[in-house]
Amino acid sequence: MDPPERPERPNTPASSSIFDDDTRPSTPASSINIILDRGDDDDSKESFPNSGRNKKRKWERGGRLQHGSRGGDKKKNLGRREHFREQLDRRGRNDNEKAKRQKLEEDGKAPDSVLPSAFPKAEIEAEERRPKRKVAVMLGYSGTGYKGMQIDTLQKTIEGDLFTAFVAAGAISKSNADDPKKSSLVRCARTDKGVHAAGNVISLKLIIEDADIVEKINSHLSPQIRVWGIERTTTSFSCYQACDSRWYEYLIPTHAFLPPHPSSFMGKKIVEIAEKHGDLKEHVKRQEEVADFWAEVEEKTIKPLLDAMDDSIRPLVEASLYQVDGYLDKASDPVVEKARDVKVEEASEEEAKPQPAESTANGATEIKAEEIENAEIDAAVQQIEDSNQHISLNYTSDGTVPLPENTLHRSVLDAAIKSLRRAYMDAKRSYRISPARKARVQEALSQYLGTKNYHNYTVRKKFKDPSAKRHIKSFQVAEQPIMINDTEWLSLKVHGQSFMMHQIRKMVGMAALVVRCGCPIERMEESYGNVLMPIPKAPGLGLLLERPVFDSYNTLQAEKHGRATIDFDRYKETVDEFKQREIYERIFREEAESNQFHNFFSHIDNYKDSTFLYITSGGFEATLDKDKGFVKDKVKMEEIDSEDDGEGGDG
Repeated sequence: MDPPERPERPNTPASSSIFDDDTRPSTPASSINIILDRGDDDDSKESFPNSGRNKKRKWERGGRLQHGSRGGDKKKNLGRREHFREQLDRRGRNDNEKAKRQKLEEDGKAPDSVLPSAFPKAEIEAEERRPKRKVAVMLGYSGTGYKGMQIDTLQKTIEGDLFTAFVAAGAISKSNADDPKKSSLVRCARTDKGVHAAGNVISLKLIIEDADIVEKINSHLSPQIRVWGIERTTTSFSCYQACDSRWYEYLIPTHAFLPPHPSSFMGKKIVEIAEKHGDLKEHVKRQEEVADFWAEVEEKTIKPLLDAMDDSIRPLVEASLYQVDGYLDKASDPVVEKARDVKVEEASEEEAKPQPAESTANGATEIKAEEIENAEIDAAVQQIEDSNQHISLNYTSDGTVPLPENTLHRSVLDAAIKSLRRAYMDAKRSYRISPARKARVQEALSQYLGTKNYHNYTVRKKFKDPSAKRHIKSFQVAEQPIMINDTEWLSLKVHGQSFMMHQIRKMVGMAALVVRCGCPIERMEESYGNVLMPIPKAPGLGLLLERPVFDSYNTLQAEKHGRATIDFDRYKETVDEFKQREIYERIFREEAESNQFHNFFSHIDNYKDSTFLYITSGGFEATLDKDKGFVKDKVKMEEIDSEDDGEGGDG
């Protein structure tokens, strides 16, 4: 009989193979010294698991391998050091990659790289040799228009632009310009496509003799990327290994915490299931501060618009708002499928949503809100036609010519639907969160504090996977909301040791659902248990990495070796100005143009399926009431392994 497993250390995140928008696991502060100071000989001792102290520890664990894996599961749940020892020899792997690229080049099939081309041999030999120093580069960026942080030779990335700027500024020699690996480039946090960072760090070897090297580098970068400072570090420094924890910020409009409209599928189900479980009185109490919002909107804003419409189209316009499934096809719905932890093919997701406009000169992509609205209206009108067989629509008339009975002008119907939709949107934007509602948001976020099992908050992690346990130090709502263009926003700041793929966005999504649906707060505690909850991830638009923390390195290593600390506070004024101009304003502008938060929550509210009904008074069992496929999906989810879903970013 195996002895009981040792308890998890509360401040030590387990190793993970999944990093989401959201960060790789950080190394515990207590082990920083070991990693930075230990010599190669110490590593070699650990390669003999049956010798000395390691043999004793193995015996105390009942003869089991590390992290509970048994003989047949050698490569499962490996620790960080064991995992890297299991990988292919790096030099051999690089040689293989180089050979593949060379073969493609010989065949004329190699795609063009976005990185600098190799310089001619004569030019390299003529270059003056200058010393390289191990440094930490502190930077910030707006992720709009970029395919994430991590360097990719074929796509526009933050690191790709940075590396090109390093070469152009002379911080990387011409002999090393063709391969970032030659400069030992390591990133602290790998942010996902479109995710921003006010503060991030990369460590590498640079030529920093020029006093104005930071200005030279910035001169070769777009305004979306800024280097704040470059500090020399210890030779063994790795910003990934030395990072103690990370701060993220998530900006969300306060109307995201309004309850679902009473006519929506979710709005009706919340009341129906609360009555069924005898929880209606408590549910009403949990929603008391917003109980009258929709009734007032209907009376003051919507009723006058409907009264002015023709009797023939009024019921159809009402049906188009809260009695349709939404504009996304349920069969290939990325919001729902990703929440269910089912892999969605990228092509089908792209086909399911309206395509954005062309990229602008600086790489940013402008989203056309009109295309999204038209797609939603097309789907609504199609459903109206399907459910009202006695009605036909005329698509050619401009609305001025009389039509036969039961035939309607499509243009008139479209205009009526648009006017009503915009009235609802304007009403939501005019909402101002009350102190009581903000307190409920804070109560929900506080449920994440400490060490929890976040297997439901990432992709393809099982309940028993130790790497699903993460430690959250704080999760706070800012005291004062932010007012932008008549819309009120909340700033949510989370501080954690490490985050998995999509974790922060799912944490925000779950907290928002609990508050807006008047769900018992206990549901959040249940999400850490051995159940499978399909938690949707909130839009990536609002997420940004605020800064990584290097307290252990600053205290134990920088001071010891006479190096400057890695501290973003010394650049606070410049960073705040950049964050306001290049990050906040982009977020607010993009939301005003595309209504991403409105579309996200509206889609969930109108999804006619039991998938998200765990957020009602019925709890997890409510998702199984009518067996609309969730039981089958649950089995499918259990069979999916822990491989990445292809996005590969943080949070």
